[in-house]
Amino acid sequence: MLGAELGYRDIDDLIDGPVLDPRTPRWWFIGIAISGSLLVLFLVAVVQTITVGVGSFGDTIPSAWGFPIINLVWWIGIAHAGTLISAILLLTRQEWRSSINRFAEAMTLFAVTCAGIYPILHMGRPWAFYWLAPYPDTFGLFPQFRSPLAWDFFAIPTYAIVSALFWYVGLLPDVATLRDRARSNTARLAYGLLSLGWCGSAKHWQRYRRSYLLLAAIGTALVVSVESTVNFDFSFAGVPGWHNTAGPLYFVAGAMFTGFAMVLILAIPIRRAFGLQQVITSTHLNNCAKLMLALGLVVVYGHALEFFDAAYSGSAAEQFVAASRVSGPYGFAFWLALLAFVAIQPLWFRRFRTQPGVLLVISIIVLVGMWFDSFMIIVGSLSRDYLPSSWHIYVPTFWDYALFAGSFGLFFTLYLVFLRFLPVVNLSEVKSLLHDRRRSAAEPDRL
Repeated sequence: MLGAELGYRDIDDLIDGPVLDPRTPRWWFIGIAISGSLLVLFLVAVVQTITVGVGSFGDTIPSAWGFPIINLVWWIGIAHAGTLISAILLLTRQEWRSSINRFAEAMTLFAVTCAGIYPILHMGRPWAFYWLAPYPDTFGLFPQFRSPLAWDFFAIPTYAIVSALFWYVGLLPDVATLRDRARSNTARLAYGLLSLGWCGSAKHWQRYRRSYLLLAAIGTALVVSVESTVNFDFSFAGVPGWHNTAGPLYFVAGAMFTGFAMVLILAIPIRRAFGLQQVITSTHLNNCAKLMLALGLVVVYGHALEFFDAAYSGSAAEQFVAASRVSGPYGFAFWLALLAFVAIQPLWFRRFRTQPGVLLVISIIVLVGMWFDSFMIIVGSLSRDYLPSSWHIYVPTFWDYALFAGSFGLFFTLYLVFLRFLPVVNLSEVKSLLHDRRRSAAEPDRL
């Protein structure tokens, strides 16, 4: 997994060095300038939505859900790969996760932030979003728990809180290392406050491992439950093309498929920018590519099952929507989504799974394809329902595009700040893995 010639001091310099270095690289300023510009666009779009209302969007009856819900599904899907790497692979004792779990967890937090904004803005009166919480008010009003919007309100913040705790607990040993190695008093004070008095004692490590495993178990359950809840927004409705009991499985697999594509998009530039080729090795890229291929095949199966159900059901409305997705006014979304599954076919061969450039191109195609997949599911079903008299072509507005493009600014601004001030790789776990390897290698000599 790790470079054989790496020592403990080398790992410290590789991972902590860029954080403690007072000189900020030029590429970071270029990235923050671009993402900051998009963030300004995002803030302008948010102000436009709050002051003017949801009429700024292209949502019309019957397509009452448009870009905001498409982007919610897409961003929440990206968030799930971080939890899969951090929680599920930790519980299954997959050692290769140690080099990529830190920035994957950060990706989860920032993607959930982007996702959570969309349903609030889509409410029409976002300043009253707290009405969805069962707080004790004088009128005795409570949320409508039969509404999927109320489910999202509980599911997404719960996932965000657990993910943030899981990420922060995993940071404690590394932040303490930064505190001890920091040169300036300001950095030493900041990292000292974040480390919560960590001293590396046996009791600290014992509590750390217990809490880390507990949060991993909770996070694993949330990966399935949150994405299933997002699907329930659709499957509980009687809209043709949505009412499918296989929907939760399809959404969970599609979310992880999208998320692993984003993990590779982030991992490949990170390992080059920070010189981490000996920490994030070709083995890590290979394993991520394998998982992306497997999850992509599950998504293909879900699509095939969807068309089979439409044909087998005997419902004229279901059959019409299935056919319309391929050749209707939004047929382009189906064929663009199909590109994602065509793009992953080279991953059957190891030489493609270990080529960073090839993986980067494939991952970008997967992200684009899965966004159009969400577009096809949401708009393709809503725009053509049971009544032909109510059919309407959905056309997004400038503010739809601005809010979507601006969300990338929010995501990458937060991500670049994380890269500059916190270690991008889990230092303590990488050192522990290196120690175990050296110990196992020395055991035969002792015998």
